[in-house]
Amino acid sequence: MNPKWNGQFSCFDLVAKSDTRSRTVVRVRELEIGGDDFVVMAGPCAVESETQLLQTAEAVARAGASILRGGAYKPRSSPYAFQGLGVEGLKFLRKAREETGLAIITEVMSEEDVQLIAEYADIMQVGTRSMENYALLEALGQCGRPVLLKRGMTATIEELMRSAQVIVMAGNPDVILCERGIRTFETATRNTLDIAAVPVLKTVSHLPVIVDPSHAAGVRSLVPVLARAAIVVGADGLLVEVHPCPEQAMSDGDQSLTFGEFRRMMRDLQPYLELQQEARQLRPQLLAAGGAD
Repeated sequence: MNPKWNGQFSCFDLVAKSDTRSRTVVRVRELEIGGDDFVVMAGPCAVESETQLLQTAEAVARAGASILRGGAYKPRSSPYAFQGLGVEGLKFLRKAREETGLAIITEVMSEEDVQLIAEYADIMQVGTRSMENYALLEALGQCGRPVLLKRGMTATIEELMRSAQVIVMAGNPDVILCERGIRTFETATRNTLDIAAVPVLKTVSHLPVIVDPSHAAGVRSLVPVLARAAIVVGADGLLVEVHPCPEQAMSDGDQSLTFGEFRRMMRDLQPYLELQQEARQLRPQLLAAGGAD
């Protein structure tokens, strides 16, 4: 533990790492997020049709994903952009779960929609624009579902921790933190992946941490590279956008992988995951050897 960091964040006592609580494992159906497995969530930014979603669900399941992502409600920067299918999209997500066995994660934008979406979703996603929507966060404290909390695009790590504390204080201990890139002066990518945030969060918080390389890059070709980086710095999983035909996607096509690209990425991640597993197995021995000195 780092004395400076842990002192800075210790006021968030329900989510800060301590001697008595070093790691939280969030259970989603048969999955464990924050445990020994690396969990991949994949699917389209927006649910556009039943066919599009079912095709994607089958493809990502075959490639090794265990959770299907898809937005039924979409907070868009432009009022003219596709806003999602709403309840119809939720029904398509439920059908995809029934046919593939994948767990479902989808975004909730308003406290008024929490109970409805909880009837369909296995994980409730809080998007970057909603990270400081405290009415929503408090409602999610009573939803009975794990919550994936995305870092705000201009939020500090401290502000992310504060929002997580709000959810846990409201009664929900199952929170997953997500680094999805922050807004900086750089324009070559959509956002800037704060890769250092992952090991910092793993040091100061007991909550699982995953990385969204799609929104961090905004560029399809960079997603596999950033996914590898996420494994190397100790992330517990990925949130990746995948679409049958990204060029025709109604949302975020430039950063969405094709089925083939996602399959290749998952295959190429295997050596890094094996090294990560070996490091975890060796860590107790190295700590014991260090203590003996």
